[in-house]
Amino acid sequence: MVTITDVAKLAGVSPVTVSRVVNDSDYVSKATREKVEHAIEELGYVPHFMARGLRLNRTFTLALVLPDITNVFWTTVARGAEDAAMKNNFSILFYNVDEDVKKQDRVVDIVLSQQVDGVMIAPHDSDIKHLAKLQHNRVPTVILDRILDESQLEHKFDFVRGDSISGAYQLTRHLVRLGHKRIAMVSGNLHASTARDRVLGYRMALQDQAIPFDEDLIVYGEFKASAGAAMTHQLLDRGLTFTSIFAANNMIGMGVVRELLRRNIRIPEDMSIVFYDDYATDSDYFPFFTVITQQAYEIGYAAAEMLFSRMVNLDMPSRTQILPSTLIVRYSCGAQIKDGKSPLSLPVLAPSEFHQTTSRVKPIEDFSSDAGESSAKESNQ
Repeated sequence: MVTITDVAKLAGVSPVTVSRVVNDSDYVSKATREKVEHAIEELGYVPHFMARGLRLNRTFTLALVLPDITNVFWTTVARGAEDAAMKNNFSILFYNVDEDVKKQDRVVDIVLSQQVDGVMIAPHDSDIKHLAKLQHNRVPTVILDRILDESQLEHKFDFVRGDSISGAYQLTRHLVRLGHKRIAMVSGNLHASTARDRVLGYRMALQDQAIPFDEDLIVYGEFKASAGAAMTHQLLDRGLTFTSIFAANNMIGMGVVRELLRRNIRIPEDMSIVFYDDYATDSDYFPFFTVITQQAYEIGYAAAEMLFSRMVNLDMPSRTQILPSTLIVRYSCGAQIKDGKSPLSLPVLAPSEFHQTTSRVKPIEDFSSDAGESSAKESNQ
């Protein structure tokens, strides 16, 4: 095995100088750095980060805990986090918890036992005891794309997330401006702050357009394709009239499409549909779907960068970074004929303003309790 001493001999420098080059120190001349780098390449030397970690009391590993690694949004977040980690010579341990509180609690225990240097996590927020463990052990932690009630925690966390309220508002407003007034929503479970925020944005847009909210037009379930199909089946079997569906994420959206196709309901001729989150393979479907796209890669990258700065100063004030979302108008929404019954078969492109990010959020009375009551009603049916 090639050692740092071998590199030093070939380059004609001391092992300390090689160490400085490996650690990207400024105290090395350009000529010396080039000699050392040439020797490293020629010998195929790989720095021993475990030994370095023992000296610095680090493992050079991070943990990334995600709710559903099969969702392209989260895999893209993971790619961003991994790229930022690699740039800083860190590796990442990936964990998938399937939105399961018990599994998530076990993973946190595993992460603590592995003594990682930091954690990025998109938590199930119905129980935050496991997050308190991270704080108690002073593990630098960044929360991904979720909001938490931190009143029971000793300290506040750092957050990096998208703006789900604004994104849901944009999607709903887009449908309303095309003439839709009966807009159904297929939502995730309200234990996730992203689900609550998207319901809130949906309701805000309806209120701003003077359209009454009908709780029978919203169903709740898991952020999965199978759940999306089941919820759409449930929604259609209620016998209600609606002309468009807002799917709360891309996985739910695929399930919605599956159930509509199974019933020979055409998109957009018979039903318009919008997704929250883009889908990497949506070009395989026709028509293309109108979506809110989030900066998933940037969320992961920014979270890792924020984590590194937290590792340097564990006691600095908490920070929140919100990355804007963008409405992408494609072909899954038809404009309504005046009788409100049948969408036009030709897609109607929105004005150019729909392609801009909207940050406007109008505060309204607390919808969360109403949504919670609606969710409870669904679970009892």
